[in-house]
Amino acid sequence: MTRLIIWLTMLVWAGTSQGQNFVQVSKTDPHYFATSDGKTYVPIGLNLCWPRFIDDEAEGLAKMDMYFRRLSENGGNYARIWLSAPFWEIETQQAGQYDEQKLKRFDQLLTLAQHYGIHLKICLENFRKLTGYPAMFPGSVPFDRPIYASANGGPLADMNQYLDSETGRQLFLKRAKKLAERYANHPAIFGWELWNEMNSVSGKNWEEWTKIMLGEVKSLFPNHLVMQSLGSYDKESQRAIYQRITSLPDNDVAQVHRYIDNGASWKICQAPMDTLASQATQDLLNFQTSKPVLAAEVGAVEANHAGPWKLYPNDTSGTLLHDILFAPFFTGAAGPGHCWHWDSYVEKNNLWWHFGRFAEAIKGFDPAQQQAVPFTTSLPNGLRLYGLRGKTQTILWIRDGQSNWQTELAQGKPARIVTNVTLPLRQFPAKRIDSYNPWKNQHVAGKVSGKSIALPDFTRSIIVKLYTD
Repeated sequence: MTRLIIWLTMLVWAGTSQGQNFVQVSKTDPHYFATSDGKTYVPIGLNLCWPRFIDDEAEGLAKMDMYFRRLSENGGNYARIWLSAPFWEIETQQAGQYDEQKLKRFDQLLTLAQHYGIHLKICLENFRKLTGYPAMFPGSVPFDRPIYASANGGPLADMNQYLDSETGRQLFLKRAKKLAERYANHPAIFGWELWNEMNSVSGKNWEEWTKIMLGEVKSLFPNHLVMQSLGSYDKESQRAIYQRITSLPDNDVAQVHRYIDNGASWKICQAPMDTLASQATQDLLNFQTSKPVLAAEVGAVEANHAGPWKLYPNDTSGTLLHDILFAPFFTGAAGPGHCWHWDSYVEKNNLWWHFGRFAEAIKGFDPAQQQAVPFTTSLPNGLRLYGLRGKTQTILWIRDGQSNWQTELAQGKPARIVTNVTLPLRQFPAKRIDSYNPWKNQHVAGKVSGKSIALPDFTRSIIVKLYTD
């Protein structure tokens, strides 16, 4: 622990010499991101919101160092942090008063992120009521803010007063301004998310509040993206609110949360993960906002989000994580899906290698420069094809629909070997072909035979790159 603290101190003195650029919406194609030097940026990563079950600063920072290192080693460049989690929260004792030691702790987190080349999306708030909403299960965080409640000496009676009154709004803005004084020009920050799943708060006028605060926060952080998030997209009736919020002019990124959830009324939430994640992404793309879309929280839960999914321990191969990563991007999202259960799933099952396989799969394909157009189709033998068609390259992700979480994780059936797959050249013209097996990390040159492309045998999925130049 002592060595980590000394090392962090040395990095702090190094300042911003690591040379990261700010992340922006791509000027080449607004469906994607770019860094301020014009290079396309695909945010490969996951939610790493706080170090669970840890209170000690040195231990928590060591855990974050491990997370960032493992992610970076596997091609990752993005993570999401909840500033409102107790481990990071800077406003701890009294409304409007900030803990300098917690700010220094956050300094160290940003230093780690910059060292590992990771951009952080910072979620500013998550509380839903002022009081009476403690952590729902061990390792979770509170969803209330007692120091704001008048019953505890705070200035507010309830969430409605927080959202509607000048006093409540200034509490949010004062905290944001404190952060802007310190971090407005920090290049390791991807952007600022106003709230986690704000349609879940107990107050009424959160939509109007969102419209106001998107602009206010953008003025404080002109070099960073600003966005809002909504609760898990598990009811068809939520489509309208998702469209309204993602379409707001000051909302830079269209985000969606989606989970396997047996308690959800919408049957898509019990579908195979690739179908579930793709459908949520496609819905946001259908809003035609001309913004980057991110599947910003994806995972699996016990019914009605009662806790992490009981089948996670069975998924030692990471079949869910593979689909979480690939399905959104190959549907047209600006990046892979971002998994939620970083500790009880990704860390516990040692699945970091999947990020590296995704990075390898898309290497050399620049979706913005290619002006990529997403498409999907079905192939014989139960295969689903997700593709991005570009100006000179087309990249395909072919998923075996007969192998999914129901068959592998619930029923214990091993994935089959898929053989004798061909693609018609008429639909997929190519001069050169490269096939990539992400499960074996193997590239194989494709074969053109007559009027078709013959693919190598595979299990679960394969990526195919078609070059027309």
